[in-house]
Amino acid sequence: MPRTSLQTIKDEHAALASMLQSLLLMLDRGPGDTPERFFDVLRAMLFYIDEFPERLHHPKESNLLFPRVVRLAPDTMAAVTQLEKDHAHSEAAVRELQHLLLAWELIGESRHAAFDSAMRQYAQDYLGHMKLEETAILPVAQAVLSEADWAELDAAFAANGDPLTGKHPRDPAYDRLFTRIVMRAPAPIGVGEG
Repeated sequence: MPRTSLQTIKDEHAALASMLQSLLLMLDRGPGDTPERFFDVLRAMLFYIDEFPERLHHPKESNLLFPRVVRLAPDTMAAVTQLEKDHAHSEAAVRELQHLLLAWELIGESRHAAFDSAMRQYAQDYLGHMKLEETAILPVAQAVLSEADWAELDAAFAANGDPLTGKHPRDPAYDRLFTRIVMRAPAPIGVGEG
């Protein structure tokens, strides 16, 4: 039986992977002749990462999914321990990226390398994190969780409503954010040219 929470997790991972890919594409292209636009969209993208994956996605994994899986499949403990370390580090890391980006924008080129290096490491770490979840946790969850577990997980993850997955209606509170990202970011996230 298909589990909507598993699909939601995968859809949210895909949206975040696309966001990270677009961030890296923009970083490769650099600010060019439109630095205000460049920094504006990078700030919006980092805010999205802080707002959706960090505040909606991770807590449900940490509080609902991981404990159930570990209880029924103790051999997943090492993977869950790593994933929880990642979650604990990720929120601070995205805030540090926001600071490094602001430093590059306001102080100048002398701060470019610090942001570039940290952003590339963050993206690599996050992609590895999602791969670990999808290979070590989600298949085990599908095998061991009960119908009652799935009912609770499905209800919890259905409330996430990340519009970048393409499966949820827009939340008017985030219209400006998503319009800015979609109109200014390069594909695969947006229609802009970076």
